[in-house]
Amino acid sequence: MNWDQVKGQWKIAKGKAREEWGDLTDDELEQAAGEREQLEGLIQKRYGKTKEAAKDEVQSWIDRM
Repeated sequence: MNWDQVKGQWKIAKGKAREEWGDLTDDELEQAAGEREQLEGLIQKRYGKTKEAAKDEVQSWIDRM
């Protein structure tokens, strides 16, 4: 799956993202609205990760979907 597919199916992907990053709220995921950079930023902020680590996590998540 690529990011365009994730963005196009955000309502489904949002639930899977919630499973992956349980500390993110539904409101935060709704705010991200399928925007990869916003999701990465939320992960950085909530989990105290570097930008690169958040980017790698999101890519790994996409690859598994």
